[in-house]
Amino acid sequence: MSSKQKTIGVGVDFGTSNSAVAWYDGEVLELVDLEDSGPIMPSATHLDREYATMTGEAAVRQYIEENRDRIVELTPEVISRSTLLVSAADPSDSNSSGETLSQTIYGQPINDRGMPGRLFRGVKRLLGNSSIKRLLVFDRPFRLVALITPILLRMREAIEQSLNCSVTVGHVGYPIKFEGRDRYRNKLAISRLKEAYVHAGIEEVSFFPEPLAATLSFFHDEPHLAKGIVLAFDFGGGTLDLSLVKYAGTRFDVLATDGLPLGGDHIDQLIFKELLFPLLGKGEVWSRVVDGARIENYFPFEEFEDALLNWAVTYTLNQNRYRSKIADCISQGGKAAVKFERLDDLITRNYGYIVFQSIKDAKAELSSCDATIIDIPELDLAIPFSQKHLEQMMSDMLEQIQTLIGDLLSTAGIMESDVDLVIRTGGSSQIVSVRSILEDLFPGKVSEHDPFTSVAAGLALASFHGYQFDNPDLD
Repeated sequence: MSSKQKTIGVGVDFGTSNSAVAWYDGEVLELVDLEDSGPIMPSATHLDREYATMTGEAAVRQYIEENRDRIVELTPEVISRSTLLVSAADPSDSNSSGETLSQTIYGQPINDRGMPGRLFRGVKRLLGNSSIKRLLVFDRPFRLVALITPILLRMREAIEQSLNCSVTVGHVGYPIKFEGRDRYRNKLAISRLKEAYVHAGIEEVSFFPEPLAATLSFFHDEPHLAKGIVLAFDFGGGTLDLSLVKYAGTRFDVLATDGLPLGGDHIDQLIFKELLFPLLGKGEVWSRVVDGARIENYFPFEEFEDALLNWAVTYTLNQNRYRSKIADCISQGGKAAVKFERLDDLITRNYGYIVFQSIKDAKAELSSCDATIIDIPELDLAIPFSQKHLEQMMSDMLEQIQTLIGDLLSTAGIMESDVDLVIRTGGSSQIVSVRSILEDLFPGKVSEHDPFTSVAAGLALASFHGYQFDNPDLD
């Protein structure tokens, strides 16, 4: 890193779940309020049928309100029209005309004509996926860049209002590893992000690693710490990012960085699969009569799983080829029928987002208590949920986290005992089993630091001082 003084440093943290912005003028480090409730804004975009855009908490509220108790009805999409000549005209009769039969060709019924608006959250997770170029919003395809630009524009305007001046330059964060299987997913994601920032008016963008930004923020708050080696552990909604930094006063040397494309959203999906699927019919027997013979097998729940785990497309299950199977199971009666009635309600009333919010709320509660309830009154469900159960669900992920830390230390050529301080930040870093891993590996050295705002603050500091980070993966 190099140092170059700036008058005001601007930091923009566009996150998978939440976003924040900050500025620093050499004396004051200010987190800018993006919502009436404070500086943290959901990374959400809502578009209605006229393509009018809302962002943040307003976008989420609008989506919830317009879908409350709304019954989803899908209609077939017209994909073509054909005309068949039934009889030709009589060439000797000037009044004669041919008879034709026109027919409209319909595709699968996947259009929710009654949907008032679309909500997009977690788009950051898609930026490194080369196979996803556009998302269909009603009848119009939108590039991913177009869906995140309104959020970035709102953040830039909030900074300008706070500073009372125009802002076209800033440091913006990026995870060590974006999601995706493509070899060049980081390069692709950065390219898309840069384009979106330019569209939002931040024309001179300096990309800076999110865990390193959190480290800068911590040392700004704790200036008495003289020197040592610090591990930044940034576990957010979409990714886990680590950095090892050797510091001495205001000098920082990055020893190693690494990450995993795993975060809080993946944990929410694990919880949904483990606790909700069995209550929606997974594992139940489907009995029916075919050609006079009774057939019994397990309900084909696997056909529903992907759409259920991605609430934005759950409504596409409201087709006869799915719901007819659910209806068969409901007609059988018994205890299983109640589960399939829940599944039908979830699909037809578009409860997917509400279900995931209930899961997120319960997960957050387990950071400060041993047990809680996943309360989903819309489906008449109150599911007991404990720290122990969450740890069991996350067992594979927890192993990956421990392995990642070990590999990072090995890359830097240091031992666990050489680490003087561990900075824990990001919403998912508050999970008890995650905290336990860090405490076991680095006893007495772990400090929590502003889980939702540390990255934005650190980016503003990096911007003010002109710190740059050279990452060959982004070239």
